[in-house]
Amino acid sequence: MAPHETAPTRAKINEALMSAGLPSEQRYQAMRRVTLVGAMTNLTLATAQIIGGWFSHSQALIADGVHTLSDLASDFMVLFAARKANEAADANHPYGHGRIETLATVVVGLVLAGVAVGIMADAARRLLNPEELLSPTPLALILAAVAIVGKEALYHYTMRVAKKVRSRMLEANAWHHRSDVVSSVVVLAGVGATLAGLPFMDAVAAILVALLIGHMGVKLIWNSAQELIDTGVETEEQERMLEAVRRLDGILGVHGLRTRRMAGTLLADVHVQVAPCISVSEGHHIADAVCVAMHGVQDELGDILVHIDPEDDQQGAPSSHLPNRTEILQRLHTQWHDVPPSRYVDPVVIHYLRGQVHLELQLPLQAFASLAEAEAAAQQLVAASLRAEDVGQVQVLFRY
Repeated sequence: MAPHETAPTRAKINEALMSAGLPSEQRYQAMRRVTLVGAMTNLTLATAQIIGGWFSHSQALIADGVHTLSDLASDFMVLFAARKANEAADANHPYGHGRIETLATVVVGLVLAGVAVGIMADAARRLLNPEELLSPTPLALILAAVAIVGKEALYHYTMRVAKKVRSRMLEANAWHHRSDVVSSVVVLAGVGATLAGLPFMDAVAAILVALLIGHMGVKLIWNSAQELIDTGVETEEQERMLEAVRRLDGILGVHGLRTRRMAGTLLADVHVQVAPCISVSEGHHIADAVCVAMHGVQDELGDILVHIDPEDDQQGAPSSHLPNRTEILQRLHTQWHDVPPSRYVDPVVIHYLRGQVHLELQLPLQAFASLAEAEAAAQQLVAASLRAEDVGQVQVLFRY
């Protein structure tokens, strides 16, 4: 059978696809809401940190404020990408626009990496020139503590929505907020140490913040790059999906599982071997069951392409050289010209198996005066059909 893209028990799959983060207006509105909340929070915190860092003479707090300001830029980038990524599929983008999220995540990572380099360069310069070291005031401690509380709350809110709508881009932005929490903790410790009599600790804290920012940026870029080159899920996860399929009724074998990610959705295609002579409708039913089983063990799955195989094709396609139906019927009619019962044959069921054509021919029993006549007609048809090129097996069935 041809590759079959199916949706198991339609209601179940539709529900699975909606929760898997496929493009929808509802998903976009959720992403838009959480991103706007994050943008307003970051704008408030960044303003307080930069201005407060200036007045409290804390380079680490200013660095943290710049970090928060970079969050604001990434928030607007996420907002733009969320709108574009959730647009419906079109003629030029039949799989949708989900990869826009991935590209936006790469840009967020690059922004973080650039911010990290700038902060480290400035802090290192101050360490090398002790006369330029800043002496923070207690106000910096208060602002750092406020930032920790605000960013941690923002992390939990964003992560909750990210998991709900299955958005890796939103999840990346949540981790961006969590990196802010860590950096603010470092600032708090650095400012405290400076106030305790270690003047260089504010600059050291700024460098540590920059390292955290840079690490997160590189991680986002790396993960997004893996998605862009269609990296599949881990071997253990693949085996879980394969084992779920193997347990299904009617499955003789399963192989060729391939997966890739698109934004928050996992896409898959798989080959399943079934009994060679089942009907198309039974093959379709089995494919539906395969989709349900795979969704049952991997809830990130969206579209699943199920290829139904009548025989094991792992080492090649043993029947790919055989002619199509029209040519086979032409060959058969050539051999049937002197076989009168052939005019009653309907339907002709063709199976492509083990490099040969296997035929099932149906005859109406009422067309013959006796069972003996019917049996003789069947023997004539079998003998004539086997003379046709590529035909390896013929079965004649009678219907009432």
